[in-house]
Amino acid sequence: MTENLASEPALSATYAAAGVSIDAGDEAVEKLKPWAAKATRPEVLGGIGGFAGLFRLKLDRWKEPVLASSTDGVGTKIAVAQALDIHDTVGIDLVAMVVDDLVVCGAEPLFLQDYIAVGKVLPDRVAQLVKGISEGCVQAGCALLGGETAEHPGLMTDGAYDLSATGVGVVEADAVLGPDRVRPGDVLIGMGSSGLHSNGYSLARHVLLQIGRIPLSGHVEEFGRTLGEELLEPTRIYAKDCLALVAEAEVRTFAHITGGGLAANLARVLPPGLHATLERGTWTPQPVFSMIAQRGRVAREEMERTFNMGVGMVAVVAPEEADRALAVLTARHVPCWLLGEVRPATDADGPRAELVGEHPRF
Repeated sequence: MTENLASEPALSATYAAAGVSIDAGDEAVEKLKPWAAKATRPEVLGGIGGFAGLFRLKLDRWKEPVLASSTDGVGTKIAVAQALDIHDTVGIDLVAMVVDDLVVCGAEPLFLQDYIAVGKVLPDRVAQLVKGISEGCVQAGCALLGGETAEHPGLMTDGAYDLSATGVGVVEADAVLGPDRVRPGDVLIGMGSSGLHSNGYSLARHVLLQIGRIPLSGHVEEFGRTLGEELLEPTRIYAKDCLALVAEAEVRTFAHITGGGLAANLARVLPPGLHATLERGTWTPQPVFSMIAQRGRVAREEMERTFNMGVGMVAVVAPEEADRALAVLTARHVPCWLLGEVRPATDADGPRAELVGEHPRF
């Protein structure tokens, strides 16, 4: 037996033959470095390529700093990007999902680290993904402190990828926003979304592409552009706007409207004993929402617990601060309006937050 084995040709297996190219990974790092360098802050030490990212936390800026962290992904919006071969915008969505969760508690986003899983490292594609992440970080005012690109041959097809990221922010201990600050009589200010953002895409794709049979390249009159362009519209990033609002007005807390919809996410930032009503009549959802509802015969309740319905962020502010808050957001070109109010809960109330009335022209 030993003699037979010795006579067989020696096998020369390699990592590359197994589907992982170290050279392609190195090339991808070189291509993404310029984009990562655009998303920085003075506190960042070193550059991309080390084993860990370093960020000098200048403690003299805070009396009692509290770190906040958040992790998220983009979801099946990535399927649209892959189908259209457009990869430089979903990174903005990724940053938005992370940093706007951080700012809900009043935290200033400091830095973000991404994780990109691919079937095969295609250096130009990875660079495009990081370009979008870099742009999102610039919009949010945070640094891109590094990350990981992992090649998964055999688990993912060559062109497939997925994105996730973790962000870290900081807020003064005595300035942490949350349910404990909310009071009866507080008002709700809605901030308009840029569209679907990054939630509900499994249902949206099912309705528009499969049931409606609308091609991604097809022009849709109601949108004034192609379906693909509508679906890839980047998520609005509110982090800087929310921090500016906190600096100018008495904000109790924020609610980032993501998966679960408007009422469910607002309920997360309300204390027991209080109830919020949101008036549908104060805004009109964008045409993409009505098209999904009509083409898919999707019930209103299902729409409202799946999509943001045109509201990406809600600020809960003291009633006497409402006008000031609206002025601050308007000056920053954020679509905003009085959305509802907070009042004491009664035995007749249902969920902690609920939508009432009807949308105009929806």
